[in-house]
Parts: sequence; C-alpha cells; structure tokens
Amino acid sequence: MALVRSRTASLNLFNKFLHQSFRVPNRNLSSVAADVHNQSTIESMKRDLLNLDINSQIGICMPIASMRIGTFIHNIEVNPGQGGKLVRAAGTSAKILKEPKSRYCLIRLPSGAEKLIDTRCRATVGTVSNPTHGAKKLRKAGQSRWLGRRPVVRGVAMNPVDHPHGGGEGRSKSSGSYGKTSRTPWGKPCKCGFKTAKSRRRN
Repeated sequence: MALVRSRTASLNLFNKFLHQSFRVPNRNLSSVAADVHNQSTIESMKRDLLNLDINSQIGICMPIASMRIGTFIHNIEVNPGQGGKLVRAAGTSAKILKEPKSRYCLIRLPSGAEKLIDTRCRATVGTVSNPTHGAKKLRKAGQSRWLGRRPVVRGVAMNPVDHPHGGGEGRSKSSGSYGKTSRTPWGKPCKCGFKTAKSRRRN
C-alpha cells in the first residue's frame, strides 16, 4: 500500500507540473501540433512511470516499509527522522532479509551482524561508491601526512619526562615503574579492566 501511495503521489505531482508547463496563451496550428506530440509523449511517460520498479532505481531515498526483500541499501537511519547513521563507508551496503510488513525489518549489515530496524526509518537504495577505497596503498610516508594523520610513538620509546612508560635500560618495559599497570600519558591506568570513561550518575 505504501508503494502504491508513493507512485500515485508522484504521478499527481508530475501531472500538475506538466499542466503548468505546457499552458500557452497564443495558440496557432504549429503549437497545436506540438501539443499533440507532447501529449503522446506525456502518455508514454505515464505508462513508463506506472510500470517502473522504484526499488530498482539506485539512489532513491525512501522508508524501509516501501522496499522489498533482497534490496541492497545504505545510509540507514536508526531512529525515524534522525538522518542516516549506518552503512556509510565507501563500497558498503546492507541487505533486507525480511519482508518489511511489520513494525521492524531484519537487515544484514556489512559486518555480518543482523539488526532489526524500524520500517519507518529511511534508507537509500544501492551501494556506496568507491569500493576500492580500502585497497588503496600509500606511496610514501608523506602521503599519510597529507591526509592529516600524525605519527604514533610508543610510550616505551620515550623518556620518563614524556611518558610513564619511558626510560629504563635498553628495551625495558618496567621503565622505573616496576609492578605497575600500563598507563596513559597522563598517568591513569588504561588496562586490566580499569574504566577510563566518565561514570554517569543514575537517578
């Protein structure tokens, strides 16, 4: 029903646009012949629109409820009206595994995980472009700097003044802090189950 309503609304909008476009005040024989040709063209376009499968049109954004099973989609909303959140990386796509007739639809994400998404959420038909993005190799170290990526230096390679892991003789892991856990550059424990995130107060 949702698919029929969307097709009917698009046809009504198309008819309104055509009636406004081909309204000519001064009419002669040539203009009448041109209008007859335009009317035949319009009728053929209407027939094409009626037989058009919207799910096969790559790049169309619509609610998941208007799609069918097996459609490849991307840029999926998590909550209705929130905007696309899932499957946005280059060359990725998700697949609809369950017919979207109920409140939720089963979708397989690129990671292989299956997730239930509200059918009122919108998604775009097709796959994200540039699938070879992940296979691209950097030619030299400077190319990674062009992308804004700065070097990563290990803490054990630093001096004690720069990092808690720094210092020591040779490739020493104790670094003058024997028996202590791994720490951040600011001295907080970062492993062994130590929680570094800010705790949220529960009311």
